Amino acid sequence: MKQDKGQLIQRILNRGVEEIIEKESLIKKLNSGKKLRVKFGIDPTKPDIHLGHTVPLLKLREFQELGHKAVLIIGDFTAQIGDPSGQSAERKPLTEKEVKANMKHYLEQAGQVVDLKKAEITYNSKWLKKLNGGSFAKLLSLVSVQQILEREDFKKRLESGKSLRVHEILYPVLQGYDSVMVKADVEIGGTDQKFNLLTGRTLMERFSMAPQDIMTVPLIEGTDGVRKMSKSFGNYIGINDAPDDMFGKIMSIPDTLIKKYFTLLTNAEMPTVENPRDAKLALAREIVKTHYTEAKAEKAKEYFIKTFSKKETPEEIEVKIISSDTLANGGTTTILVAIGASKSNSEARRLIDQGAVKADGKLVKDPNEKRKDGDVLKVGKHRFFKLKEKK
Repeated sequence: MKQDKGQLIQRILNRGVEEIIEKESLIKKLNSGKKLRVKFGIDPTKPDIHLGHTVPLLKLREFQELGHKAVLIIGDFTAQIGDPSGQSAERKPLTEKEVKANMKHYLEQAGQVVDLKKAEITYNSKWLKKLNGGSFAKLLSLVSVQQILEREDFKKRLESGKSLRVHEILYPVLQGYDSVMVKADVEIGGTDQKFNLLTGRTLMERFSMAPQDIMTVPLIEGTDGVRKMSKSFGNYIGINDAPDDMFGKIMSIPDTLIKKYFTLLTNAEMPTVENPRDAKLALAREIVKTHYTEAKAEKAKEYFIKTFSKKETPEEIEVKIISSDTLANGGTTTILVAIGASKSNSEARRLIDQGAVKADGKLVKDPNEKRKDGDVLKVGKHRFFKLKEKK
């Protein structure tokens, strides 16, 4: 059922929102009839987007549904510095080449959530590269060192004797300057971004502009249910994961996360069911449908029930073509990476050590164990691959 303007405003203000600064100002803006410029920035520090990244993107889409302009900033300049938010140690800067490689599929992935045709997309190198010595010094003079060092993660690092580099201190100023350049009315970010977003407000006031309102959304825990979703922790669900893989990973989350995932990753309400498994099935179906189609979500559900709940080997197994050389010279670790079942050799070895890999129904214990043409590998609880040698 289509929601009216009042319902959409209430959803924007209340669903999956941690904090709004200033809430009364934002309510007034939303009821004014003015088309707001709603900013969200992404630094392409990795080539893939996971479900954790989609939480603010989904909020940005809600503003779009109400007729506001989504301003999506790709931080191709700031990514080379690295956002220090929430980091307990210095973040390694990226090269321009690495950032460009990461950007290749970023917009395509973001487009699964946000309507890119109606969005304003820009890159912050457009203005940050133009800052010369004089203009850069003037920008830096607008924010005090005391303000920067007040942020919690910086204080912790200094107190523990860990390094804090000058380029990290500059990051909030550069992100804040983005808000000045795009004339943002609202900026969305995770709770770990609060200081950066506030810096944007400070700079806008220094430039005699009305300060942007801020909306922070919660960070979401990964499949382990403990740490925030991150590729570094291996607990992420990629939005480009195959439907069966995405479904299975969602089914593996702790029951305590079901409600949070429904709230932050879907527009649906958590169903009233007798057991968590049924709620999780509904959740997984809803999320897969968001990123693929209803038909693929239903097929993924059927695949999961058959292969996991009923412990059956699926009739249709994905065939992976492997070269004779790889089969002859590579062990199971190499094979897992070659077929895309693992991102790296270290991750493959970890899967084997955890007892998560079987070959033709038998547990693989040796990472160097050879494979042969026709082997069926089961990785985790729900992924199956049949090896076929390339003749």
